[in-house]
Parts: sequence; C-alpha cells; structure tokens
Amino acid sequence: MVAIAAAAAGAEVEIVGLTAPFGAPLITSVDALHVARDAVLSIPEADFEGVAGVIVAAFGDPGADELARRLAVPVIGIAEASMRAAAKFGRFSVVTTTPLLAVSIRERAVILGVGDRLASVRTSEEDPATLTANEPALRAALGALIDVAVAEDGAQAVIIGGGPLASAARALAAISPVPLIEPVPIAIRTIIERLAPRYPV
Repeated sequence: MVAIAAAAAGAEVEIVGLTAPFGAPLITSVDALHVARDAVLSIPEADFEGVAGVIVAAFGDPGADELARRLAVPVIGIAEASMRAAAKFGRFSVVTTTPLLAVSIRERAVILGVGDRLASVRTSEEDPATLTANEPALRAALGALIDVAVAEDGAQAVIIGGGPLASAARALAAISPVPLIEPVPIAIRTIIERLAPRYPV
C-alpha cells in the first residue's frame, strides 16, 4: 500500500508507512475492526511529528475520526475518501471480500452523510485471507461483483473496499464498466487537496 500511495503521490510528496503495534493482519470482522481502532489510537502522537497529513489505510477507517480530533494535521481514512469521491458520480456500490463488515460499511456511509448514495455492498463468499492471497482469483471475484453491482444495483461508480485489494483494484480499473474508485490513490489525492492551501505551489 505504501508503494501504491507513493506512486499516486508523485515525486514531490514523501510517503512514510507507519504500522500499528498490534492488530489483525487482515480486518475481516467487526471485532477485528474494533481492535484496529484501538491499535491506531495507541500509536504515540510523537510518531506523527513532522508529517503534513495522515491516511488511515484500512477500509473501516478505524480510529480516523478520533485521530483527526487529536492531531493538528488533516486525517482521512480510505473509506471516507473513497465514498466521498464515489458519491459525486451518483449511486455507488462497495465491492469487497469481507461479508462480516458489510453492515459496518453501510454504517460508515451514513456517518459520512452519503448513505443515501450507497446502492449496495457486494461481498465475495470465499475466505477473505485465502482469496486475497490468490491475485487471479481475487480479480475474477471482484470483477464479477462489479458486474452485478452495475447490472442489478444500478451502481454508477464502484469502490473496491479494502487496502489489501489495492493491486487488484488497479488492474480492474481499466476494465470496469463504471468509474472504479481505488481507495489508496483517492485518499492520497484527497489529502493533497486538503494540504494545498498550506503548501501552495
């Protein structure tokens, strides 16, 4: 994800990866999402010194709202950035590999004020960790869900919901029948836009 973020940011922006001290390697349940929130909030504020902005690169945005209130720099989660961008196209769907997080994804959309634009949350049936580890199968599963979201749910844009799905999202963007929102790059663009008044060219 750091490499994808760096590519999206360009040479003039330095991307620094920071990993929370504990938490699940893959967030697949509400309990894991809550642990991730605690993990993000456990990171000492001193670790953020010198940064201009912060991106929480987990699709549930664990701890992002609380971190934004704590830090003096812009903070955004990849779900927030993705949903706000997708809502500009009209009704949107989230396609992901974590069915146990479908409800929390819908709740996040409501919190962000775009719940009325969320057409659906479509999830794969395979074990998330197994599917994520198999790139061809992952692309095929997500691609099929995109087609369903567009054909059956009327999605005018689709978000690939998950940081670990970033490489698959990049590949699928070229063939998606509607605008496909890649969470990490859109979060980078969003944070750069927010920082623009502070760092004029």
